[in-house]
Amino acid sequence: MKSHKELAVFYNVENLFPPDEKFVKGESKKFSGLKKWNEWRYKHKLQRLSHVFGLMKQEKGELPFIIGLAEIADNTVLEDLIQQPVFDGRYAYVHYDSLDERGVDTALLYDKTKIDVIDSDTISFIFEFEEDGVDGVDTTRDILHCKVRYREDILNIFVLHLPSKRDDGINQPKRDYILNEVKEKTLALLKDSREAVMLLGDFNENPYAENMNFLLYNDGSEKILENPFSKLYHERRYSTFYSKQGLLFDQIILSEYFYGQNSLLRFEKAEVFAHNDLRTRDGKYQGKPFRTYAGTRYLGGYSDHFPVLVELKVSNH
Repeated sequence: MKSHKELAVFYNVENLFPPDEKFVKGESKKFSGLKKWNEWRYKHKLQRLSHVFGLMKQEKGELPFIIGLAEIADNTVLEDLIQQPVFDGRYAYVHYDSLDERGVDTALLYDKTKIDVIDSDTISFIFEFEEDGVDGVDTTRDILHCKVRYREDILNIFVLHLPSKRDDGINQPKRDYILNEVKEKTLALLKDSREAVMLLGDFNENPYAENMNFLLYNDGSEKILENPFSKLYHERRYSTFYSKQGLLFDQIILSEYFYGQNSLLRFEKAEVFAHNDLRTRDGKYQGKPFRTYAGTRYLGGYSDHFPVLVELKVSNH
């Protein structure tokens, strides 16, 4: 039996917006809110992101066959991204505008020489609340669901970016609710078919959080999903930081299909892709992700998150 590998990647790219010169009040929904977000800085960001995938190809021998993205403003930035030379014209994308209050969405890039998209949709969330006697609604990023074909196998890809950890008392119930919805969708897919399920996302939770553990089991306490990033968290491999605290919010979670002896795609390894080029080189943030902005201060880096990936062994029977 011969084999090679495929890479599945998730990357929170930190506020990928088109330049604000293109923003015309009343005609566009997308304004970055970033200080002096101009054409030069935007193109530099695209080059930075392109370099990340060039480094992956250099280290791993190939580009990812699927890439889940978070903090994407709109289709225009995806068009510009896939036109970067590193992608060699082979990539397409799936994206839907969400009602997120910051104007950022999830998206899927895929190698169209390997992947056929059969169907796609989103799971949307609107949360009602009352504050000072006034009713209101709160919106967040959609979950993107893509049903794709890789050779003869069907994969269900979910790309997630859950509500922020910062206002924990407010957003914790939202994350719990969203993860429960994802679990119900996963259970339905696994019950009705033998299709694979892969969750790629910024969960704004570490792997050992109670709601993340709840996601892995059906209602009868039988394990339905595996989280290979739990081991990495235990080893203190972090994808992002809050102050001095290391966090592994970015994770890829897999159904049992990816662990089957006879599966076409079989899990081999999980990794936080923390290449030296993506790290801050000095100062108090040394070793942490080299970000584009720190507050309002432009740094010109890549993102405030490292990408994460899984290597999947491909079996050719």
